[in-house]
Amino acid sequence: MQLVCRDNGKTIADSIEPAVTFFARLKGLMFRRQLSIGGGLYLHPCKAIHTFFMKFPIDVLYLDKDWKVVGLEEQLESGRVGKIFPNITSVIELKSGSIKKKGIQEGQTLELLK
Repeated sequence: MQLVCRDNGKTIADSIEPAVTFFARLKGLMFRRQLSIGGGLYLHPCKAIHTFFMKFPIDVLYLDKDWKVVGLEEQLESGRVGKIFPNITSVIELKSGSIKKKGIQEGQTLELLK
């Protein structure tokens, strides 16, 4: 799936994997060697994340029910717990550096396209 910004039409990531079952969310990105450029993971439902057992840092987008970005976290290192934001229903984990490179900001509305 492709992740785009509804506000400006820009593509944020080309290859977002859904993690919508309990076991897919539990596994997440753990034990992977890396996350490809343009790749990411969509976790739903999800209110909080961690990076235990991960081998690389990630950028994190925290989304509300309307897919509005209500929180951002850049370069979350391995072995950490992500920030807590109110009204989160889903999270997108991206390759570290994606937020800055793509100019993602709080308040933008995103969309997943198949």
